[in-house]
Amino acid sequence: MKENRWYIYQKERFPLAMYIPMILAFSFSAISYSAATLDGRITIKALAVSFYVSISFFMLLRIADEYKDFEEDSKYRPYRPVPRGLVKREELGKIGFVLGVGQFVICGLYEPKLLILLVVLWIYYGCMCKEFFISNWLRKHMGWYMFSHMLIMPQLDFFATACEFFPRPGVQIGSALAWFIISSFFDGMVIEVGRKMRAEEDEEEGVETYSKLWGRKTSVGIWLGAMVISFASTFLALYQLGGAFPASITLGIAIIICIVGGIRYLKNPHGKNGSRLEVLSGIWTLVDYLSLGIIPLLL
Repeated sequence: MKENRWYIYQKERFPLAMYIPMILAFSFSAISYSAATLDGRITIKALAVSFYVSISFFMLLRIADEYKDFEEDSKYRPYRPVPRGLVKREELGKIGFVLGVGQFVICGLYEPKLLILLVVLWIYYGCMCKEFFISNWLRKHMGWYMFSHMLIMPQLDFFATACEFFPRPGVQIGSALAWFIISSFFDGMVIEVGRKMRAEEDEEEGVETYSKLWGRKTSVGIWLGAMVISFASTFLALYQLGGAFPASITLGIAIIICIVGGIRYLKNPHGKNGSRLEVLSGIWTLVDYLSLGIIPLLL
């Protein structure tokens, strides 16, 4: 298995050992929180649909990157799986098509109304693939590039929560869901910035990282700032369900650990201090999603 080219590809470009727990936590929190604003009953079908569409959509985003960045990767990152010939873009395109068909069939069988949200996701995804037809401008303004691409998260969040409340006739969307969606949006920013801050020796020519573009202090500040906003949004989301106090404890511990990691990176931007920020981003996101999912379920 370790010599299988697809196993190697996923390990390098879409590590399932990281994505499955994180997206399962995301899907579970969306379904659990949505149910908690209604009657507290979670359906396994809703969780399964939310998880499949979410993880397949993240895979579609990775496939889009392989197409968009192929020329740049071939020039500056020839060691990556597609430029070095491990897998072909055409093969990934076929996988993406199958994933999309699967999304359509599963949503249609489970709840046809979800197809409306799915088509909206596909349209925005198509615009992302074309970088909103202003590719050169966006690549010169990485802040707007990140923001425009992160806007897919609220849409995916709403879809995930809709898997729970759409099948229920006459159910109105609770305003509390807005705080959940805001929290998840900034979790996406934490992941995005955290994975693009590097140790000094890991910076590469032609590879745009936030630590290079914005400087280490600014990028760490934005990373922690997104975390603080996510914390506040989660607090407000759970406050309406009476679970703000336990969330404050778990998230407070997590954010302190992340602050320490950020300080270590600023003082010594070498070795594992750079790569550790991506790990801390994943830990923060996992803790936040589990707080949003488990606490409402217990309540």
